Amino acid sequence: MSNKRKMNPVKLAATAFFGVSGIILLACLPLTGFPPHLGFLGIMSLITEYSLFSKRSWSIWLVYFMLIVNTVFGLYTLASVGFSNIIVALAMLAYAVLTWAATAVLILKRKD
Repeated sequence: MSNKRKMNPVKLAATAFFGVSGIILLACLPLTGFPPHLGFLGIMSLITEYSLFSKRSWSIWLVYFMLIVNTVFGLYTLASVGFSNIIVALAMLAYAVLTWAATAVLILKRKD
């Protein structure tokens, strides 16, 4: 493995978050009646993960975009469900927190 391809384990975990969340969102599509926003978020998460893993120059813009979209999605779902369904509420809270943590790691560890 060349020096250019080595990735910090913390940065790799933050990158893997986007891939895993994209797969989970796409896997939830049939269970929730195929809402288009889940498909959009899943595909965008996978594209973001690919761009981070392959170190594309435009990947940081996707990270910023996903920060905004994932935060709105997670907090809106949390507000609409409230705490009537505790599992969904905790999952959306964890999703929003992990989105912010992954974004913070990727922004603070990036090299221009």
